[in-house]
This record gives sequence, C-alpha cells and structure tokens, in this order.
Amino acid sequence: MAEWKREIGAMTLFVPDLDEARKFYADAFGLDAQPLDEGNAMLRFGEVFVFLHQVAAAAQPLPEVLEEAGKGAGQFAIIVEDVDAVCAEIAGRGVKPITGPADRDWGMRTATFTDPGGYIWEIAQNLPSADA
Repeated sequence: MAEWKREIGAMTLFVPDLDEARKFYADAFGLDAQPLDEGNAMLRFGEVFVFLHQVAAAAQPLPEVLEEAGKGAGQFAIIVEDVDAVCAEIAGRGVKPITGPADRDWGMRTATFTDPGGYIWEIAQNLPSADA
C-alpha cells in the first residue's frame, strides 16, 4: 500500500464572477486572491491552496443545502477562538451571515455565510464542555 498523507492540498471553487469572488475573500478572510490568468485566481488558507475559477454557470446552493446552513452547517469550516469577534470583523466589511453566531447542539458556536459562488462557509469555535 502506498504511503501518503490524507490532507487536502488544493481545491477549486467555481464562481460566476471572479472579481466579486476576490473581493469577498478579501473582505471575509483578509486574503488576497492572486490573479493567475483571465478566469482564475489563487489564494491560500494556511497550507491549502484554493483556486477560484470563473464559470458563467456556477451552481447556486439547493434549497436543502441552504436549509442545512440555516441550522448552522457549513460546507467549509474555519475554527477560531472567538466566533463573535470574527463575525463582527467580517460584518464590518459587508459579509452578511446566513445564521449565527449561535450555540449548536453538537458543542460548537457557529455562524454561516455564502460566497459569491454559493459555497457555504462556517466560522466555528468549540464551546466549553458542560463536564469541565
């Protein structure tokens, strides 16, 4: 059996408007998506490369996906120390949450929002356990 790390190194997100997506990632995360060519840009979340690829027919989330996001579930999650502080910061740059911040039954405090391509992002923090 081959030895390999099971880590995501890169992913591509399809977006309908590359300039709008680059602005969103700058506003939401403070990340500068570097243009690669006319329809592509690249940014990094830590060690993960995220490519933004412009596609006119980028899909919007299905109603069922938005319903789950309304319950606090995101497609991509970033774990932080203080969800409320992060949400206040990105709200100040025009990013509007779908939900939260709110405490969830699974022991986290989360907020969700969408990017221009319809991908659902979650900002989450672990809540202190009731046993502690």
